[in-house]
Amino acid sequence: MSKSNPIKILVVGCGNMGIAHATAYHNFPEFEICGLVSRGDSKSKLNDKLQANYPLFSDLEDALTQFKPDAVCISTYPDTHEEFAIKALEAGCHIFIEKPLADTIVGCERIIAKAKEVNKKVVVGYILRHHPSWIRFIEEAEKLGKPLVMRMNLNQQSQGYMWDVHRNLMKSLSPIVDCGVHYIDVMCQMTRSKPVSVSAIGARLTEDISVDNYNYGQLQIRFEDGSVGWYEAGWGPMVSETAFFVKDVFGPKGSVSITAKNAGASGQSDNVDSHTKTESIRVHHAEIDANNKFTKPDQWIDLTDEPDHQELCNREQQYFLKAIQENINLNEHLEDALNSLKIAFACDESVKTGETVKL
Repeated sequence: MSKSNPIKILVVGCGNMGIAHATAYHNFPEFEICGLVSRGDSKSKLNDKLQANYPLFSDLEDALTQFKPDAVCISTYPDTHEEFAIKALEAGCHIFIEKPLADTIVGCERIIAKAKEVNKKVVVGYILRHHPSWIRFIEEAEKLGKPLVMRMNLNQQSQGYMWDVHRNLMKSLSPIVDCGVHYIDVMCQMTRSKPVSVSAIGARLTEDISVDNYNYGQLQIRFEDGSVGWYEAGWGPMVSETAFFVKDVFGPKGSVSITAKNAGASGQSDNVDSHTKTESIRVHHAEIDANNKFTKPDQWIDLTDEPDHQELCNREQQYFLKAIQENINLNEHLEDALNSLKIAFACDESVKTGETVKL
């Protein structure tokens, strides 16, 4: 595909992430949006936002039949991912799909198997993999020796529209599954070690969600190399904003921390732009002298390439384009997506059973 022969893409799901991805396609000459698909009026609002007149559909199959696109972007709620992905792949389309790949492990495996069967690309929206500062954060963590202690959270004090979004998400997934896959993926990249067990706790703090779900969760992972990781996520109007943004790793040789003073400030916890911000990274060296005094000062890495949320989505779509154009092998990418989801679901099981889960 080229600028003179763009990739015809269908955008399915026109909410937060669908808007960002559609904006990228709208502005990239290598893509051509052939339709917007959603159940409600979000597709019309997206057309207005883009000052466009793209064809609108309520049904994916109708759009696939009429336009026969080259690719489909799926940014719907997770409980529809498997169905939509399989339909798009069977129609001969490449797929960009928001995380998680599906809302069950079996669903993920079906999508991966179908993609291999029809020889089409599937890119999962692991946005932090495209952020230069998070890439640097992982690189610095890898210098700290083993084992690693990894501490991360992303609590969101949500209200208004965002509380509607979170309640809808929790109809199919808990916060530590939906958000946790990002940070579990980061931990797996930092350790490059096999996770061996997980334990987790959770609490249902609102009557607004089903009795079998919870809007606060905390997970702990043990790795084969002795590394341990901790992640916490809570959604809702009752969630505290104190220390809602922790991204911190330490090992035998020191520590590395993301210090986002603005993104971590009060009022930013449900702002999607703040969720990926880093601003600066603090590297602490553990080396001490004969008097047990540190021999090196802490190092501050100020990050100049700090893309906002839209630019990160642009970079995700540039990678999707490259995967199609250059026929990139995505087997490892999909295995990583499946692995992080397996860990997240094991954590979900641990919350509900009260037991440590062996992996």
